[in-house]
Amino acid sequence: MTASRGTRGPALRHLARLYGLQTAYHDVVADRRREASPEALLAVLRALGAPVGDLRDVPGALREGYEARWQRLCEPVLVAWDGGPVRVRLRLPAGLADGTAACELQQETGEVRRWTCDLSSLPSADGVEVEGRRYVSRRLLLPPGGLPWGYHRLRLEIADRRVESLLIAAPLRAFGALDGEAGRSWGVFLPLYALHSARSWGAGDLADLEALATWVAELGGELVGTLPLLPAFLDEPYDPSPYAPASRLFWNELYLDVTRTPDLERSPAAQALLASPAVQAELTALRGMPLVDPRRAMALKRRILEALARTFFSGDGDWQRAFRRFAEGHQALEDYARFRAAGERRGAPWPDWPLPQRDGLLTPGDYDEEARRYHLYVQWLAHDQLRHLAEAGQARGVGVQLDLPLGVHPASYDVWRERALFVPEMSGGAPPDGFFIKGQNWGCPPLHPERIRTQGYRYPIACLRHHLALARVLRIDHLMGLHRLFWIPPGMPVEEGVYVRYRAEELYAILTLESCRHRTLLVGEDLGTVPPSVRPAMARHHIQRTYVLPFEMAPDPQAALCAPSDTFLASLNTHDMRPFAGFWQGLDIRDRVELGLLAEAQAREERRGREALKEALVAYLQRTGRLPKGRVEPADVLRACLAFLAASAARIVLVNLEDLWLEAEPQNTPGTRDERPNWRRRARYPLEAIRQMPQVLEALCAVDRGRKEVLTPR
Repeated sequence: MTASRGTRGPALRHLARLYGLQTAYHDVVADRRREASPEALLAVLRALGAPVGDLRDVPGALREGYEARWQRLCEPVLVAWDGGPVRVRLRLPAGLADGTAACELQQETGEVRRWTCDLSSLPSADGVEVEGRRYVSRRLLLPPGGLPWGYHRLRLEIADRRVESLLIAAPLRAFGALDGEAGRSWGVFLPLYALHSARSWGAGDLADLEALATWVAELGGELVGTLPLLPAFLDEPYDPSPYAPASRLFWNELYLDVTRTPDLERSPAAQALLASPAVQAELTALRGMPLVDPRRAMALKRRILEALARTFFSGDGDWQRAFRRFAEGHQALEDYARFRAAGERRGAPWPDWPLPQRDGLLTPGDYDEEARRYHLYVQWLAHDQLRHLAEAGQARGVGVQLDLPLGVHPASYDVWRERALFVPEMSGGAPPDGFFIKGQNWGCPPLHPERIRTQGYRYPIACLRHHLALARVLRIDHLMGLHRLFWIPPGMPVEEGVYVRYRAEELYAILTLESCRHRTLLVGEDLGTVPPSVRPAMARHHIQRTYVLPFEMAPDPQAALCAPSDTFLASLNTHDMRPFAGFWQGLDIRDRVELGLLAEAQAREERRGREALKEALVAYLQRTGRLPKGRVEPADVLRACLAFLAASAARIVLVNLEDLWLEAEPQNTPGTRDERPNWRRRARYPLEAIRQMPQVLEALCAVDRGRKEVLTPR
């Protein structure tokens, strides 16, 4: 293989670039350029569909790839910004370049425009000879007049060749800036499973989230942020991570308030079960547990929900008719319910199912009918309760920030049903960086960058709409994935991964169009290794950036902090970090030592650097009048940092509630699974107590005052 690298290396690199692979990346830990190995490039190329077994196949695959590109009459997806002109690049065999093209543009509304084009009159771009055949390129300008926002269809017929492309006509800017919204709002953050009250069933539910939102609105806040609310595998396979959902198209029934349904009044069986000593004893046990037990909480909740489902499907009133209308508008619902029911019957993930079930064909004998109905019912309840949450919040002036994760669990419904769109043999992740020196393997199969295009982005659009229908703000996990994603071949270490490019312009067009249609502000998570193209694109399309204060600190007392601008959502931390008190104590450094991510000598250097940052921060906050002179406590620094953010131009300031009582333990420790209680830690206090805590009320009221003050340079 080493000997072949020299003879086949240039051809392999050309083939990699043809398929959108980045053949090298900058390793920030080693501070050097890391070339992708031939083995890694070949593995990713094979996964993308290139006909390569080994290096000997590269020249032939390269010829075939170039020919396939030039045989594509035009791209499957086109973008028109702000109704502007659309220039379509046509690739034509030389013999057709002087003919005519029959063109048809069908708008999303159904309106159709048709015209004929003389190809010889079009400007030329370039040409090439492939396998003895000459191809030329022409530039087709669509008729003037502008296009309304939407997903349109362009159809071309040239001689005996026909092609259809999706034309996305989108606003250049996402919602927010487009409507002149330049307010300085604030909100709070807490994972919903961690939120709990006296009435919770071992984990927070949508009624708790509504109660939190109501309280925040009373204090002047406009937003409540939480982690993804998507369905999880809480049986087999078991994975409670909100970032490895069972689907990005449905909701997690763990968060249902089972008492908030009209079926409870009509179900003596559910009422009796709920009042039974066994259920009440289990509720008491769940409420007293130091950690959330999602499997146990879901098992109890399901017993009641199954009884409610039986009552629901035995009736035929307005409530049932509303469900049928909902089901008719959500065509995947029946399929999803059958999938979950089949998985429960087999007690195994779908990759372990026999054929033909594994390949997507389920018949009534493959699942229990009651389980199918259960999954239909809980999705209907989730839709109804989330809709109520959004409408009630809108009336009070407070909304919910939802979180769209980058991927799904490899055993998810989405991968099972949309098999051709995913690359299941690969895993998405991130290369080594200063925070994760071993890199990250997220275990989620990536989307195929070309197949999602030829499908017209139907699946990504559906995932986006699922969230935007309810969210006032949507956080987009790992926004860099719109540009490129780090693919890790099976059996290879993380650092051997390869970046694969996506069509960022097309994905941004979908984001801006859908956010404006749903009137939802978009926030991109742009932390970690960020390519140079990402932040200019976010600015161009007015997608809010993510500002995390500890990442912005500098060991300079005169300039320890750079204030966020009005294009940021600002906070003191994220769900993947220790809360502020844990950061102040250096517990995150201890974590990295325990996980083998730092040697003790490196940890000592990190601690020295941390102390220098803290000293500079305190001096800066004292100099600017946010901290008193002399000795200060962590709580004083916390309040001063929140005051700094509140007074800034940041579009949104999001306050982690756990910071306000100096919680030190994290919700998630990246790079761990069973070693830490990730995604299970309850808030230290119930909501009833949080609403009465003086330090919480004082801090949030101070943030509200800071947000409403006239912004002046400081």
